[in-house]
Parts: sequence; structure tokens; C-alpha cells
Amino acid sequence: YFFLCSFIHMLIHLALTSWILLLVAFTVENFGRMRTTKKKINKETISEFLLPLMAKVINSRQDSPLVLQSDRNVTVNARNHMGQLTGQLTVGADAVEAQCKRFEVRASEDGRVLFSADEDEITIGAEKLKVTGTEGAVFGHSVETPHIRAEPSQDLRLESPTRSLIMEAPRGVQVSAAAGDFKAACRKELHLQSTEGEIFLNADTIRLGNLPTGSFSSSSPSSSHSRQTVYELCVCPNGKLYLSPAGVGSTCQSSSNICLWS
Repeated sequence: YFFLCSFIHMLIHLALTSWILLLVAFTVENFGRMRTTKKKINKETISEFLLPLMAKVINSRQDSPLVLQSDRNVTVNARNHMGQLTGQLTVGADAVEAQCKRFEVRASEDGRVLFSADEDEITIGAEKLKVTGTEGAVFGHSVETPHIRAEPSQDLRLESPTRSLIMEAPRGVQVSAAAGDFKAACRKELHLQSTEGEIFLNADTIRLGNLPTGSFSSSSPSSSHSRQTVYELCVCPNGKLYLSPAGVGSTCQSSSNICLWS
């Protein structure tokens, strides 16, 4: 009786096992929804890996995306033939970090480098760099670029709140405002200097506002009774400009009170 019960129990166990194997399509080559061949492994359902996964290529189906998911973060490591870590990409809850010698972002059409970064420099290969922040872009050091312009109908402002702003180029610096005004304002002094050439002002009207008026004593008694409307532009020896009432001859005097007190 004991052997009969054991034999029946074994038959039931084998029947259940065979039914489960048929249900999940388990064969020598197929492990449920996973099929193995000499070149690859096909898995049609979600796979969970408790230990590191090492693979040469991971592809999804042509009509499905490839999703890598983790409760904490997803880390992709690249190692050389000696097992040393050469690159790492970590997608976490707070940040996406990449550690490598050089990081590149390329265009999908022609493979052109859109963004690259290494220890020495950061290169932006896109046709245009657009900064949409309300505070603009803040650079801690120098910036090298062939062209700086604002968006259409927007103002361009270059500012250094606490230090100096320097624009230099070996072959010249051109500032152009095709449909508006160009303004340069400072708190103290504005210097225009040319070491070898000249400073050329070309306009229909050149206005110099708030120039001081120097004193001039004329020998003609009638000059004090007429209202002065014409003035002569004078230059002190130190380069300071001032106005002097115009006369028959030049009224500029190097001993003017403007030059003495400047």
C-alpha cells in the first residue's frame, strides 16, 4: 500500500511538472519567454537582474523601446581588457552623472558633434547657443566667440557688476546696432584710445553735452550786452574739452579757469 501511494504521488508530480513546462513553453532552447541561440538570447518579457549584467550589445525589438529601470539608480560601466573602469553613466533620482575622459553629444543625421567636454575645454558645435534664463549667462572667466547677438526685437547687454569688461581681438572689434541706439555708460571715465591710428567720428550731428564754459574777457564793450549763441570748442593741454564764447579770432586760452582747475 505504501509503494502504491508513493507511485501515485510521483505520477501526479510528474503530470503537474509536465503541465507547467507545456504552459511556459519550456524546452532545451526555450526557457519560458526566453530563447537562446549561439549568437544571442531573446527575452520577450520583463527581466530582473539581482547581480551585475555583462553583455556586449543590448537591443530591444524593432517596434519597442529599450527601458532600463531600477528602484535606486541605473549605472552603465565600461571597462578595458584589464577590468579597469574607463567610463561610467549613472542615472539617479537627483542627477545624471557621466564620468569619462571625453563626453560627446552628436547629431543623429550627420554625426556632427553638438556638445563635447573634457578636462581642458567645453565645445558647443551647434549653430546657435540660446540662453533663456532671466539673469542671462554668467561666466567666471574669459569667453572666446566670433559673434554675440541678441534675439530679434530684444536688447543685448554685456555687464560686469563689480569688475571690468574687456573686449579684444587682434584684427578689430565691431559693435553694430542696425536698427537702434548704441549706448556706453560708466560711472567714472570713458577712454577712447588709439595707439597707432585715429579716432573717427562720422555722423550728421555730433553732440557733446554738459561741457563747461570757460571765461573770456573781450576788449569790445558791446559784446557783454549781446546774447552769446555761438561758442568755440577748446581743448586744454591735458585733453579736456570746454566751450569758449566765439569771437573774431580764437578765444581759447591755455590759462582758462577750466584748464587751471582740471
